[in-house]
Amino acid sequence: MNYYLVIPAHNEEQFIALTLESLVSQTHLPTKVVIVNDNSTDKTADIVLAFAKKYPFISLIDKKSSAIHLPGSKVIHAFQTGFETLDENYDVIVKIDADLIFPLNYFETINRHFKSDPTIGMVGGFCYIEKKDEWVLENLTDKDHIRGALKAYRKETFKQIGGLKPQMGWDTVDELLCKFYNWKVVTDSTLHVKHLKPTGANYNKIARYKQGEAFYTLGYGFLITTIASAKLAMMKKKPFLFLDYLKGFLKAKSNTTSLMVTAEQAKFIRKYRLKKMKEKLFGLF
Repeated sequence: MNYYLVIPAHNEEQFIALTLESLVSQTHLPTKVVIVNDNSTDKTADIVLAFAKKYPFISLIDKKSSAIHLPGSKVIHAFQTGFETLDENYDVIVKIDADLIFPLNYFETINRHFKSDPTIGMVGGFCYIEKKDEWVLENLTDKDHIRGALKAYRKETFKQIGGLKPQMGWDTVDELLCKFYNWKVVTDSTLHVKHLKPTGANYNKIARYKQGEAFYTLGYGFLITTIASAKLAMMKKKPFLFLDYLKGFLKAKSNTTSLMVTAEQAKFIRKYRLKKMKEKLFGLF
């Protein structure tokens, strides 16, 4: 299967060489790797160009956008810039971050999953972060969710869900739409990917409000948002985030912000999320 990778990058000189080295060392090499240098002011471009000179399947694109790092919109606009340069000769499209180190069999394993079942639409491993000289699971989501840092989509799935939406919540709505269209989402716990920069390290309060807005635009409704906000705040070990999330949700509701999904999809999403919550609740007893 042909794998096309798009890597948004903003000031990643500290990590991107490690990411690219792990990609060019894969047992199943990607067909194309496009790095989108999004307004970097460091040596990100120089590092990428050095790799591109040695590996013809790697290319660099420059993009100028705001330096403000709001989760969702900036990274997906950069992804889209890279994606638009690609042809249609791919089987799998992959969005990854520029601060990851992949095990050498990562894409060989991903490939095996996709080939094993034509109804599998997305596959991914798990992100690990370094704490006290140990690599531990970056435990921010359920184990059936693929982190936004390393998303791999079957071509047909990617097209049916309408690509990636440039706003916070893009890496949740993609999986929910997969479920809506009856695609399977597969996570592989054997694939440990080193995440060199913890998620959300640079997010400010405006960005935290965006999480609540994302819950609204996903069509969650207040009940599901309350439960999801409490859970996420606890997982991040920052209880005060719960109020930020609710404020973001209520602000989006009062502004009648547009949803990322249709009314039919929102109804499906609420039903699906409530079902999953009930399963977990009853599983505790």
